[in-house]
Amino acid sequence: MENIYLVGFMGTGKSVVGKALALKLKTAFLDLDSLIEEKEKRKIVDIFAREGEAYFRKLEKEALKELSRKQGLVVACGGGIVLDKDNIELMRSSGKMVCLSARPEIILKRVGGHKHRPLLNVEDKEKKIKEILDARQPLYALAHICVDTSDSSVEQVLARVLEYLKV
Repeated sequence: MENIYLVGFMGTGKSVVGKALALKLKTAFLDLDSLIEEKEKRKIVDIFAREGEAYFRKLEKEALKELSRKQGLVVACGGGIVLDKDNIELMRSSGKMVCLSARPEIILKRVGGHKHRPLLNVEDKEKKIKEILDARQPLYALAHICVDTSDSSVEQVLARVLEYLKV
């Protein structure tokens, strides 16, 4: 089985859906951000604060390359992984790229209170979410399939993804 890469903005359900998908497919689930945190022995928010986003993106790219050499994984990727065209190419060539999306107000409801979201450490969180979504939308659209999770249960999203994968 090819890898399945879940992409999309924070708060769209990549981890929750990823775990459910891996369970259904009887395979391993990996969270790319968690792997980076383990390797670096610190939180993403600390990496952003000390070394900046460019350094984090370098770590992210290296971790993705490593995982792409394996097969049969369900991988939840960080929201900004699509900012590097090489990452998109790698995900599309080594597996299926599945984008999960949600409306900005839903994302805000899901992640607005979290302090570990470095890109949302701003005054107007909803405005920032809209800006980032607008900028990334053409990149997320390069996924093999996109599923809006705004008004769907995990089971409904899972069913759509499995239908696409023909599993």
